[in-house]
Amino acid sequence: MVRRNRGPSTRSIYLGLACLSLALHLLLAVFCLSVLQTTCVLPTSSSSSIPRTDSRHNESVSHTASSSTASSSDKLPERTQNKEHRRLTANTLHHEADDTLREVTEKAKEPTGAAKTIQKVKGESKLEALFEHPLYNLPGPELQPDDWLLRLKNDEDIKDAESEEEEGEDTIIIDSQWQSASKEEGYDDMDWTSDVETYPPWLRFHLGISRWELYNRKDPNLAQLTHYLATQRILGAVQKTGGTQLKLLISFPNHGQALLKPMKQSRDTETDVNLFYFSDFERHNAEISAFHLDRLLGFNRIPPVVGRLMNVTADIREKTTDHKVSRTFFTSPAGNVCFYGQCEYYCSTEHPVCGRPHLLEVSLAAILPDLSLAPRRSWRSPWRRSYSRTKLAQWEKNPNYCDSVKQTPPYSQGTRLVDLIDMAVLDFLMSNMDRHHYETFEKFGNETFLLHLDNGRAFGRHSQDEPSILAPLQQCCRIRRSTLLRLRLLALPDFRLSDVMRESLAQDPLADAAPLLSEAHLSALDRRLAAVLQVVHTCQEKHTDVIHDDLDRYDQDIRFLF
Repeated sequence: MVRRNRGPSTRSIYLGLACLSLALHLLLAVFCLSVLQTTCVLPTSSSSSIPRTDSRHNESVSHTASSSTASSSDKLPERTQNKEHRRLTANTLHHEADDTLREVTEKAKEPTGAAKTIQKVKGESKLEALFEHPLYNLPGPELQPDDWLLRLKNDEDIKDAESEEEEGEDTIIIDSQWQSASKEEGYDDMDWTSDVETYPPWLRFHLGISRWELYNRKDPNLAQLTHYLATQRILGAVQKTGGTQLKLLISFPNHGQALLKPMKQSRDTETDVNLFYFSDFERHNAEISAFHLDRLLGFNRIPPVVGRLMNVTADIREKTTDHKVSRTFFTSPAGNVCFYGQCEYYCSTEHPVCGRPHLLEVSLAAILPDLSLAPRRSWRSPWRRSYSRTKLAQWEKNPNYCDSVKQTPPYSQGTRLVDLIDMAVLDFLMSNMDRHHYETFEKFGNETFLLHLDNGRAFGRHSQDEPSILAPLQQCCRIRRSTLLRLRLLALPDFRLSDVMRESLAQDPLADAAPLLSEAHLSALDRRLAAVLQVVHTCQEKHTDVIHDDLDRYDQDIRFLF
């Protein structure tokens, strides 16, 4: 009886709901029809917003980027500029990889995970705040004419040179106009005048090298140089002689060159604990990260390095004239284009460099001036490892090893010892055990900085630290005051090293695909920084002459930092 009484009521409810649903569907249909009938008027300038790939437009974009960096010289190229530059250079890639590159470019329009995690300090990025700190803006020593690695000869110098022969002079002669006499196919015509602004970025980089640093962080040309490395058309590629692993020398139409190191393994791959340090792979992201870390430490001793997505076929195979490279190309079973060149380690079909199927991540480092213009001297590091599976180096067996080093020139005077300790701090932070030699420019003698070159074996292991890299600091107990203050600053939460490193690396073109360093590597930087400061603290408990005071003339300006 109950069921029969409730039956009509239930059917009424169902019928009401059905009518309501029908009414809602009719309203939705009317709304959609009105939207579809609305016209969509495109902006009249939309066609001009499509990136053009002709050479004239590339030059105008480069000029625009150059002028914009003058107002923000403390930073590498902005992410938005990098995205535009990558769109402009997409047509240089091989036609078979166009679709893949287009997908990468489209993804670059969205903020990456690294960009989203950039932390702010008082409304500004931590990186900007760091470079605005007084410790990073102390005036350097006044540079004399002999403090520049290269100098330009004016008309008066040329006249004087005609009267007497000057052998070995490290000068570049610039007349009222320097026009290219080269007829090589593909190179741009040189039309350089006495105005430095007419020089390509690589030449301005060379002219900016001084006795005390490789580049000035505030120089607008730094941004132009990294942009040029990331976007210039590839003209040639040959294998660079020397070294144990594959490296290529890349040529550009404006007569510039760059050192290429290819991607050999994924960025998250950690070095096998059973592998000796001298058998480790060289990593492209390690070269890029080392440049950024060196810059954050205020050293400015590593040539600018930038990441780039290249086409193995169009940019290397079709451009190389080096038979050592060209005859090693093959297509893998997965359909990827690969090559391996000729070198001491890992140059075989078992360890090839492969595109996906054509696209390959690489690092491109600015080349230093030719040795005929600026000779360099190679120095064997006193703390060089034995490079043996069984033997230990002398410094590993003698805890008082530094006493003998301090009595040996050039470490017995000047700043060479603390320069070497600066390099040891850098190597420890990025876990680079492969520092057997270092170089200096011969012109400056022993009163100059050390070049921090060849960092491809850094950032291999994040889960383990190597305290022996800090042996120069532990055994000598000496450190620059400016270096120590910057390390303490980077240990503060407002300037945390991992945060500013993450933010700095996010500006590299390859950061849109994936972070150049994993979070584990970034955390390791903070952990190792604390270890460095602890070693200094231990030294100060035992010795009174730990600090090499290179800031005594600035005491009035930075007293508030203590």
